[in-house]
Amino acid sequence: MRKITLAMAVTLDGFFEGPNREIDWHLVDEEVHRHHNERIKPMGGFLFGRVVYELMSGYWTTAGQDPSPPETERAFAAIYRDMPKIVYSRTLPPGPAEGNTTVVPEVVPEEVRALKEQPGGDLGVGGAELAAEFRRHDLIDEYWLYVNPVILGRGRPLFPESDATTHLRLADTHTFGNGVVLLRYERP
Repeated sequence: MRKITLAMAVTLDGFFEGPNREIDWHLVDEEVHRHHNERIKPMGGFLFGRVVYELMSGYWTTAGQDPSPPETERAFAAIYRDMPKIVYSRTLPPGPAEGNTTVVPEVVPEEVRALKEQPGGDLGVGGAELAAEFRRHDLIDEYWLYVNPVILGRGRPLFPESDATTHLRLADTHTFGNGVVLLRYERP
């Protein structure tokens, strides 16, 4: 069975973006980028909210065509373009969309569970709001938190308040040369 994974950069104090939606504190150097490329290349698809989809597509759809970015960025652009994407959006028209993408209007837990039953690589959920919805329906199997060595003091927390408690098991850790620490948790 495929897993649904959430991979997100967070600050030491738990924010995924600053108070004005800034993410300029993300530390993504060649080592971190290479790690992400290796992690996502075998995946079976991305599950995005509209905002993340528009941000990602706005850059990565054409990024690999310019020879000036580092090889890790060009490699990610190729992976991104080829990867099947499901976008959950109430504002985009449902159905097939540009860039190997299908738009669906809402998260239906039974449909997501059926996706997990299909053959193929794991599925990556992207976007904090979509992740919160997936968490609410207990659909996330692994959490890959890339803790950046920064304290913002305020911003948008990755995990909004919830009445649900999710128990996890530490599966792996990795420290990158730039100070980012990966904490990978999975369901027990």
